[in-house]
Amino acid sequence: MKTMKPLTGILLVVLALFSYDRVNAHCEIPCGIYADSVRISLIREDIKTIEKSMNQIVELSKESSPNYNQLVRWVMNKEEHAKKIQEIVSQYFLHQRIKIVDPAQKEAYAKYQKHLTLLHQISVYAMKCKQSTDLQWVEKLRATVDEFEKAYFHTHKH
Repeated sequence: MKTMKPLTGILLVVLALFSYDRVNAHCEIPCGIYADSVRISLIREDIKTIEKSMNQIVELSKESSPNYNQLVRWVMNKEEHAKKIQEIVSQYFLHQRIKIVDPAQKEAYAKYQKHLTLLHQISVYAMKCKQSTDLQWVEKLRATVDEFEKAYFHTHKH
C-alpha cells in the first residue's frame, strides 16, 4: 500500500503535464525575459495559417462531395490560430509589455493610446477571421500587425 502513494503522485504529475495543452504567451511574473520580435513573428505565422485555412475551407466547400472531416479540421485550425493571436495580444502585449501611462504625459500617452488601439484592432480582426472565410480580414489583420510593429518598436528596444 505504501508504494501506491508515490506512484499516484507520479501519475498525477504526468497527467497534469499532458493535460495542459498550451503554455501561456509568457509567465506574468516580472522575470524581465521578453522576446517582442518573436511574438510578432508568431502572429505573422498564425496569420499565414489562417489564410491557408480559409483558402482550404473555400476549396473543400466547392467540391460536389466535400470531405467534411477535412473541412472541420481546417475550420478548427483557423479558429485555433486566431485564438493564438488574441492570446499574444492580451497575455503578452496588453498584460505585460504595454505600460499604463499618465494622461498628463501627452506624448507618451498618445503612443500608449496608439498601441492600445492597434492591439484592439488586431484582436477584433482575429475574431473576424474566426467568423468568416473572407480574406479581407486577413489583409486587415496583416496590415494592422505591420502598423503595430512600426509603432511599438519605434518606442521599445526589446
